[in-house]
Amino acid sequence: MDTSATRDLSAAPVDLWHYVRDRPRRSAAAATALVLALVAVLVWIGGEEPAPPSATPGTPAAPSGSALPGVDTTQDATYARIRPGYPDRVIVPTLDVDAPVLPIKAPDRTLVPPADPQVLGWWADGAQPGAATGSALVVGHTVHSGGGALDDLETLVEGDQVLVRSTRTEDGEGALRTMEYVVETVRVYRKGRLAERAAELFSQEVDGRLVLLTCEDWDGTRYLSNVVVTALPVDPEVSPTAGPTSDSGSVDG
Repeated sequence: MDTSATRDLSAAPVDLWHYVRDRPRRSAAAATALVLALVAVLVWIGGEEPAPPSATPGTPAAPSGSALPGVDTTQDATYARIRPGYPDRVIVPTLDVDAPVLPIKAPDRTLVPPADPQVLGWWADGAQPGAATGSALVVGHTVHSGGGALDDLETLVEGDQVLVRSTRTEDGEGALRTMEYVVETVRVYRKGRLAERAAELFSQEVDGRLVLLTCEDWDGTRYLSNVVVTALPVDPEVSPTAGPTSDSGSVDG
């Protein structure tokens, strides 16, 4: 894949999958070796039809429709007021997470998060946070003995807040702004089941959303599952409703 063709998915075959392999790593802060789990996930970046491209930095994403007088505002109307951008930090207040984010790509068809367990990785060939279309995928480490930015990701529930601070340019120039998301689902998938659901979970054709991903279910030598959190953008003029549902925290597969 030509990773320079950012967000141009038209050439991607339907069965093109990128994955992250588990790799043991050492934590410099630990007296003994800590096994860091690099996220294991199959990321779908193809489709039968190309996804509409995300807006370029500094350009408002084009809504697919407009709100009519007397009609409730829709997600498309939300994006008329939100500009996509390069993520700088992800903040999850209920988890006390305030983590920097670096762009990552998939050379050799392998998506690898930053080595620092306190730093998250945003898949730069997918959607940007704030884009009208596509899953903005952010991945991070879990450390079974503690110290990973996303160690407690599975404890989120529907309605929890996730903030993404972003800039308008890749080099961090331009005004910082914060986009608010609200958690829609929290699911735990066995790795085989995740592969089966990847086209749906990480689709670049859905309405814009944020997807957070890490490992789960440490068995003493490796992680058996992955946590997938899906969050939707909050309309700046409409307060989200919160409250857990049966999807939150459930295990699939």
